[in-house]
Amino acid sequence: MAEKTYIGYVRISSADQNEARQLKALEDFGKPMHRIFIDKCSGKNTDRPELRKMLDYVRDGDVVVVSEYARLARSSADMLRIVNDLQEKGVEIISLKEQLDTTTPQGRFMLTVFAGLAELERETIRERQREGIAIAKAKGKYKGRQPIPIDVERFKAECAKWRAGQQTAKATMKKFGMTPSRFYRKVKEFGL
Repeated sequence: MAEKTYIGYVRISSADQNEARQLKALEDFGKPMHRIFIDKCSGKNTDRPELRKMLDYVRDGDVVVVSEYARLARSSADMLRIVNDLQEKGVEIISLKEQLDTTTPQGRFMLTVFAGLAELERETIRERQREGIAIAKAKGKYKGRQPIPIDVERFKAECAKWRAGQQTAKATMKKFGMTPSRFYRKVKEFGL
């Protein structure tokens, strides 16, 4: 029987968080990781570049190792889809925290329970945030994100260049650090 190839997957929710805890867990696992994929984005969906790379990379006989299942996905539907995709490729999954074997019916059932708990945790955090914001608004302490001020005359002048075909809309947006939605909203607001 061939040696198993261990592939690590790490996800942190934002670039200012630190993946050291998860990397340490993979190191402490005691098996050398052939490769480690690290995403620095939310687990709210599966549109993550390193997750996609990892799913494309793994092959029959590989073992994906995560510190905990919530690192793979925050919704039970996404979790089950990822696990199913991996299993169809003949890839095993090890979660160091939950210590589940997804090759058995009991392991898949427990995975569903853990995926549901991860989804519940995410929704609970969002609910607490909404409640906190509502309380702060009621006390007048929260006014939401303040709009970034723009020099209206300069904006109009740059938009005139864009409309005249002297620069692209994207270049105009970049000059003001605007997202497309805000840019076009301002264009409409100023009648440009």
